[in-house]
Amino acid sequence: MDDVTLFGLLGTAAFIGFFHTITGPDHYIPFIAMSKVGRWSFLKTMVITVACGVGHVLSSVLLGFVGIAASLAVTSLEWFEGARGDLAAWLLLAFGLVYMVWGIRRAIRNRPHAHVHVHADGAVHTHTHTHHEEHAHPHAGKDEAVAHSMTPWILFTVFVFGPCEPLIPILMYPALQLNLWSVALVAGVFALFTIGTMTAVVAAAHWGLVRLSSTRLERYSHAIAGAALALCGGAMVVGL
Repeated sequence: MDDVTLFGLLGTAAFIGFFHTITGPDHYIPFIAMSKVGRWSFLKTMVITVACGVGHVLSSVLLGFVGIAASLAVTSLEWFEGARGDLAAWLLLAFGLVYMVWGIRRAIRNRPHAHVHVHADGAVHTHTHTHHEEHAHPHAGKDEAVAHSMTPWILFTVFVFGPCEPLIPILMYPALQLNLWSVALVAGVFALFTIGTMTAVVAAAHWGLVRLSSTRLERYSHAIAGAALALCGGAMVVGL
């Protein structure tokens, strides 16, 4: 009977790990958006996604084991997980808004404009270019470098605070009725399917975006990425 129960919990863990990830855009849109605008390599994108996924799941697993060791009621842990979720949502919303504003300023500064040239033979021609690469102030390039280097750490922080809501009440505490090894096994399967789904979706989107030409929107790419992050954070805040 215990084997039947354990297999049922493992199947549930696999399904919930996949379903809660694929239906939660906040699990993959931040990586897709920032990978595109930051021109991350495929390897860097995968490493950051996996690291954030591990932090996301491990924080809830550790909290669950702390609750088990301290004999805390599941309702107490659910309250704490809810508070963590609210904090993560506001962090993602704030980061998205700040990044969007920075992207808008960058787009304005890099606004293309035309120059007219008259040659000695009377020929006249115009060309359009931007001054972002040619005449950008040194601190502008430094600001962009800092933004790119800080982004992975900010995402990691957001995902560490972001809870896996179904893990503790639906999986870990029921598995505890069997033994601690069952709890660890169920948590491991949940983590495998959660992180696996995150990386699969991000990898597919990364390869697709690499082949997508977006010259017209290139100037606005950072602002669009920030808006996407803010929308994810906003959806989390209102409970969507």
